[in-house]
Amino acid sequence: MSELTEFRESKDHFIGHDPQSPLTDDQKQSFSGLKYYDENSALNLVIAPEMFDNQEVVEMQTSTGDIAPFVRWGKISFEVESQPAQLTVYKDTDSGEFFLPFADATSGSETYGAGRYLEVEALPDGQLLVEFNYAYNPYCAYNERWSCPLTPLENRIQVPIRAGEKNFK
Repeated sequence: MSELTEFRESKDHFIGHDPQSPLTDDQKQSFSGLKYYDENSALNLVIAPEMFDNQEVVEMQTSTGDIAPFVRWGKISFEVESQPAQLTVYKDTDSGEFFLPFADATSGSETYGAGRYLEVEALPDGQLLVEFNYAYNPYCAYNERWSCPLTPLENRIQVPIRAGEKNFK
């Protein structure tokens, strides 16, 4: 069993059974697992980021009308199916962890309309590990009582990222 398969099985168990799951008790009754794209090794990327000179704190709107502060850290450029793409990477102001919200050509049809999220890992050589196979829906995709940062316009791209989690409904 691959690491990704184990991760997905663990996530499905959490979503379907854990008290901290974003699902309501009624949703858990009929939950049979999340839907995912098949693993796509072409979308596991190591990318040299272009860090912004002015790493300003920006306020992302959330699904409930609140704001969430993030540092606008840098950008990554890559290709998907021979099409160029560019996304902005953010950093959480509290944890300092990288955060990559994105919407792509699959958003609203195959995947959650407001976009998906991805945690990005810094590598010792300064590059970033961007594994789109781990892209996931924000909790507000499952239950509207959750407040989730909305994907900024600069991270709405026209190429399809067919990796990670599919639409919940």
